[in-house]
Amino acid sequence: MAPAGKALHLVHSHAKAGAIPGTVDLSVADGDDTAFGQALFPVPAEDPNDPLQWPKWKKLMILAICSLYSFLSNTSLLGPAVYIVIFAEDLNITPVVASQLISYPNLVYGCGTLITVPMYLKFGRRPIMLLSIAFYMGGLIGCSRSTSYGSLMACRLIHTFASGVCEALPVQLVNDIFFLHERGTKLGIYTVCLCWGATGGLYAGYMLNAGYSWRLFFYVEAAFARLLFILAFLFVEETSYKRATPGSVLDDSDSDGRKVFSQAEVEKNAAAAEHVEVQTLVPPRRSFLQTLKPWSAIDHDQEFFMTAARSFTYFLVPSVFWVISTYGIYIGLGALVFNYTFPVLILAPPYNWKPENVGLLALANIVGYALAVPFTFTSDRLAAYLTRKNGNIREAEMRLGVLLPAIIIAPIGLIVYGVTAQNKLHWFGLFAGPALTNFSSYFMFTFVLAYAIDSYEANTSEMLIAMCIGKQIISFAFGLYLLDWVVQSGYVVIISGIFMAVTLVNNLAVIGFMFFGKRIRTFYAGTWLAKLHQRTIKQPGMTA
Repeated sequence: MAPAGKALHLVHSHAKAGAIPGTVDLSVADGDDTAFGQALFPVPAEDPNDPLQWPKWKKLMILAICSLYSFLSNTSLLGPAVYIVIFAEDLNITPVVASQLISYPNLVYGCGTLITVPMYLKFGRRPIMLLSIAFYMGGLIGCSRSTSYGSLMACRLIHTFASGVCEALPVQLVNDIFFLHERGTKLGIYTVCLCWGATGGLYAGYMLNAGYSWRLFFYVEAAFARLLFILAFLFVEETSYKRATPGSVLDDSDSDGRKVFSQAEVEKNAAAAEHVEVQTLVPPRRSFLQTLKPWSAIDHDQEFFMTAARSFTYFLVPSVFWVISTYGIYIGLGALVFNYTFPVLILAPPYNWKPENVGLLALANIVGYALAVPFTFTSDRLAAYLTRKNGNIREAEMRLGVLLPAIIIAPIGLIVYGVTAQNKLHWFGLFAGPALTNFSSYFMFTFVLAYAIDSYEANTSEMLIAMCIGKQIISFAFGLYLLDWVVQSGYVVIISGIFMAVTLVNNLAVIGFMFFGKRIRTFYAGTWLAKLHQRTIKQPGMTA
């Protein structure tokens, strides 16, 4: 029960998931809490320890810390790209070999989720996050002390493997602690922090400009990692939680042996026995000290190896594959294509910039995403509006309309960049092209991912593994032989031609999913693959 003298408001909802994944009935019943005039989904438990019941400040603090981690991990991954020539000189290797200090860590950054995601499902979000930050910090310190290509590569792989959990964990936490109507906006906040991580080259370049060694960059990153560890230890509580399904009883007891009943169970009992008063027993909220324990209960229902293995089946799910291709293409463009070619272009005639100014390309990243951020709320608002028009029945595709302008903006940016590079036009084109592409990528990153989660929410973690592995492989392929391709065929053919065409085709999938997305979901729901996924669905998380 709530403490005496203190009113405890728990959120209530009677929203219902439809038979087809991605369809939800958000009709409002008496006593429901609402947003945009619609019932909240998922339906929270009658328990203040349910992450959906946590206070707003707590949720936003967790989102802020995860977003900061994503920003730092991405700056440490991509920032050293401006040091490729310097690495080659200091370590006595060729620039092509030096570029592998970016390419291979980039591959490991995403593929590490094959291990880290099953780990946080099995052992809890909190302990794996703390452990990953510790290894991230250790790898950065090792990079700062490395004196050979081999040792630097090893330490780069350690800190990128550890921090690669940022490719999945923040999305998982958004899914754990926020309601459906909030996810587009909250994923947008995480996305912009992750994407602004590509500005790492700006800070790395100006450390050189100030006369410092490339080692300072890793020292600074390690210092921020220590701060991040402290914040995570204090505020990132375990978010995994086994929520009772409608009509069931939560198998949970507090220290006084009190059972926690779902709202649906209470109503069912009350209807069956009109003259019997049914009282909902609510456990107390965990104390701050209780939330600080660095370990969580082991979830014995989660199968470590099978979770990893099943994730590959999600490559066959259309919306998940679209996320994979979208992220892979735009990461390949923003993190590798522009970062690899810009230094080569800007240091040569007719531009002849100094090496320490190469990091200024990050300004295109900052401007592009800054112009897109004000539109973060649009997909949630559009979906709510279309849901009202549809009799409060929510369809996953209802947020996709905001992606229509982004379809053409990114291809235009690639044309501008490739033509400017090929014909040595004014340097402004080398900034305008990436800025336009980054503007478009913000929409594609955020709302394509939100659409996939809305469509197939049950096994979000396995979907995230597939997404992370697939997109890193695609982006890795974009950058591996990029410089050779450009030398052989030119910037217009490779960037304004091939890369632009691939991006445009991927973007046009928006229209296909808007009109045929529900049919695809309906068809998929009857396939053997859907039945396999249905059999392997686990209750999300464990009760810590």
